[in-house]
Amino acid sequence: MSLRIIVVLAVLTGISGSPSVTVGPEADSADMRAHPNSVPETAEKTEILGQQEVIVQEKVEENVMATGELNINHYPARRAAQVVQHYLNTRYGSPYRLLQLHKIHRGNAEDVADSERKYELEISVQELMGNTTGNCSAEILFPRGERQHSPQVQASCEELLKINTKAQEEALYQQYKMNSGLLSAQNLPDSYGHIEPDMKPFWHLGIVAASFVMLNESSENTLYNMAQVANITQLATENDQLKFDCHILLHEMVSQEIIHWKLLFTWSPPDGVKVLQMEQLPHRHEGEKPPNTN
Repeated sequence: MSLRIIVVLAVLTGISGSPSVTVGPEADSADMRAHPNSVPETAEKTEILGQQEVIVQEKVEENVMATGELNINHYPARRAAQVVQHYLNTRYGSPYRLLQLHKIHRGNAEDVADSERKYELEISVQELMGNTTGNCSAEILFPRGERQHSPQVQASCEELLKINTKAQEEALYQQYKMNSGLLSAQNLPDSYGHIEPDMKPFWHLGIVAASFVMLNESSENTLYNMAQVANITQLATENDQLKFDCHILLHEMVSQEIIHWKLLFTWSPPDGVKVLQMEQLPHRHEGEKPPNTN
């Protein structure tokens, strides 16, 4: 009889005790939460009601942030503003003029006709070479649906267009138009972040050309930055344009992918950068050297 009582007590103790839940290391959860889009996987797997309520609340907050007046410190406003940066560089960028987002002052978002999402932003943009900052108003339309198209952007930045770089651009153009040899350069910047001074204009040209790709590929769920010009080669041409074959590396910040593209583009002071061809290259493993795309 005493043995049976002990067994029953042991079973009752196991049932009435607190249930155990296995949760991953705190560091892993912190890493997941650091990403603006992420919800901790460990929290999704647990059956604790309180954690489920937190997940629902986070999703509701994200929807609120992306509609109406935007929190300028959260990702919807930041991603839309980055698209404006790419757009401005495709329109006004040159070897001696690069535009970069400086600050977001105000933002608003709304759904339009069930097929588009409109962002209205007030931002300031910095011209890097002249270290000049000006205010811009911008409207960005992101398409929605199965067939994604590039966003449509309208922006007004009158103050930044007053910067005159014609003399520098014309001198660079004449130098490389008249050269007997054709330019070829690799790794701008190198693994230490260094670029030779005479190669900086071609790093800037690579960024401007890459801006066409980044603008075309952008959506509400991406954030593109230029990482490197792996190689750039000047090609012979019989017209008034300088022509380049270029292999670039883009950093997509949301997925943390490094994406390789091959570009064929032209440049001249009066016509700016014109991208003739763009091709995404196959993904390669880390440490693998980029191919010579000439």
